[in-house]
Amino acid sequence: MSLRKAAVDFAGKTGLRASVSSMANTTTLASSLTRGFATVMDGFKYAKSHEYVKMDGDVATIGISDFAQSELGDVVYVEVPEVGAELTKGETFGVVESVKAASDVYAPVSGEVVEVNESLADDPSKVNTEPFEGGWMMKVKVSGGAEDLLDAAAYTAHCEAGGH
Repeated sequence: MSLRKAAVDFAGKTGLRASVSSMANTTTLASSLTRGFATVMDGFKYAKSHEYVKMDGDVATIGISDFAQSELGDVVYVEVPEVGAELTKGETFGVVESVKAASDVYAPVSGEVVEVNESLADDPSKVNTEPFEGGWMMKVKVSGGAEDLLDAAAYTAHCEAGGH
């Protein structure tokens, strides 16, 4: 069970949602409750735009963070570039669509796409259920841009400060 789901379950069991249902912004409160429980993985690097990078030598596994997927809601479609595509840090490389919105995804590093997670075409919900394992989007041979990414502590602080 993800920490986000556990937080939502806990809030429901304690009646927290029911006690605040008359408030004008219940969604914001629920979002704030789950935001504090988003998983941030040590050893990963993060972009302020909420993509993560897991380095293995000069190859980066890239996906969207647990914080990002929780903000999006249930993911129903993921678009990734083709193997061989060249990415430039900060530029759009794909789209994640959820029941709430469609969001561009930005390259946290520059480099060449060497592998894409083809299983997301059949099961895009992996981005929600296992963002750091089965929900990764692509692997990139990095040519630059990884040096100024946030570590886990800095990314957590970024999310807690509003994350935008």
